[in-house]
Amino acid sequence: MRDFHRPWLWLAVWIFGLALCIVLSLLPPIELGAPHDSDKLGHLLAYFTLTAWAVSIFRSRRGQFLAALGLFVLGLSLEFAQAQLTTTRLGDPRDAVANTLGILAGLALAFTPAALFLQRLDRRLSR
Repeated sequence: MRDFHRPWLWLAVWIFGLALCIVLSLLPPIELGAPHDSDKLGHLLAYFTLTAWAVSIFRSRRGQFLAALGLFVLGLSLEFAQAQLTTTRLGDPRDAVANTLGILAGLALAFTPAALFLQRLDRRLSR
């Protein structure tokens, strides 16, 4: 992990995000009256956020890559679970594509100063 004053906090937020993603993926969908297929943007943003957070908390490229790979497997597993284990959800390959695009976008942050956002925030909060 990166050097944080509160590493447990940033890791706990990420784990909470993972749990929330799993729960929301398996519960009956919330009807928002949004246009057809607009949920793809939600998939992209959710997996982007989870990956960007992982990039911000894990220092090594290996750790970041493993987190991204884990998120990829999670996304595929959840699509399979939706198709096989629920009656209110459908597994959609396009959701898996949106998840993957979000993961790739989040992983790209590892090569920018944005990867240090949480470290800067942690330092600012510890003053």
